[in-house]
Amino acid sequence: MSKTVKWSLVAVALVLWPLDPAWAQPVFGPSQDPLAGSRVFGTKGCATCHAVNGLGGTVGPDLGRIARPRSFYDLATAMWNHLPRMVERMQQRGLARPHLGVQETADLIGFLYTLNYFDTPGNPDVGARYFAEKRCISCHQVGGSGGVVGPNLDFLKQFASPLFVAAALWNHGPQMMEAMKAGGIERPAFIGPELHDLLAYLVPASAGPREGPLYVLPGRAEEGRRLFTDKRCIGCHNVAGEGGRVGPDLVGRGVRRSLLEFSAAMWNKAPAMVAAMKARGIAVPQLRAEEMADIVAYLYAVRYFADPGNASNGKALAKDKGCLRCHGASRAGAKLASDLATTKGSQSPAAVIAGLWNHAVLPLPGLAGQKGVWPEFRPEEMADLVAWLQSFGRER
Repeated sequence: MSKTVKWSLVAVALVLWPLDPAWAQPVFGPSQDPLAGSRVFGTKGCATCHAVNGLGGTVGPDLGRIARPRSFYDLATAMWNHLPRMVERMQQRGLARPHLGVQETADLIGFLYTLNYFDTPGNPDVGARYFAEKRCISCHQVGGSGGVVGPNLDFLKQFASPLFVAAALWNHGPQMMEAMKAGGIERPAFIGPELHDLLAYLVPASAGPREGPLYVLPGRAEEGRRLFTDKRCIGCHNVAGEGGRVGPDLVGRGVRRSLLEFSAAMWNKAPAMVAAMKARGIAVPQLRAEEMADIVAYLYAVRYFADPGNASNGKALAKDKGCLRCHGASRAGAKLASDLATTKGSQSPAAVIAGLWNHAVLPLPGLAGQKGVWPEFRPEEMADLVAWLQSFGRER
């Protein structure tokens, strides 16, 4: 891949890789393609009721503005728990409930998972102010104004990728620290929104692709995992509990940074990281823009599947939640609905979630003609239920 990594070239589908249990639950499908998922979102009519960052319907919540964690099972649980309400709303509007295939379900959830990866466009005018206030202008020129200690930054306009800027900030960080120290300039810190605006000023194309929003990760997660080890990042940082303890766990629960938030954190923590590497005799690794993209995509995707579910707990949940009142768990079970032990395609999480979404009965009447109670799940319970359903396929 060329070093001039353009946003359109590095925007490739999120591919999740098989992981050992110490890292995360294995992915049983070959991929989840968020770009294909964005098409599913449109063709299945989801946008009729739901908006994404302000674009779409207003019947349901804006799915691009949900701040809580959105792992596979967070999203799958939300789809199931709200199914009766969504079906009722669709019936009121004369809409048929769309049927979801297994790959469509995997892609759709991949799309929803990546919605917060990209940031809202920055303000170039505010960015120009930050360029002066943060004293970047003391060393760098933009548009003919500024210092000459560092390189002229006009060349950044041709790259149109925040990832290129993030890589440049990392690679030249030690030299910049020395130059600022020699010039008596305090090293500036950035928060995510400030970096959004600064990049909008330096890299106008980063304010948003002209052809519309992108919903895919610009990087290869499986390659990022390899780089995380090869570049010795894992020597200081742990990922989901595996690795060094010098730095923080980069994907701890609740830690899901967007692309620019990650870049800002790398810049702000660079002095401490460089000092820690020198103390351990580790050379500061150089990162090309595409390598930065791969590492960020890896860290972002690690928590896509939460901790592995427990099949025994899932079996107990199926009973406690009332699933087995209709679904036989064995060939000798009840026959009001399909036998869960023989359900075709339960070998993948996406297949299970597709089956839950396509569930035909909403819900059966309760006692004395009263409306039955729709069983709801927490994300960890959904993981357990899926693990139990998958266990049948492994036993046969």
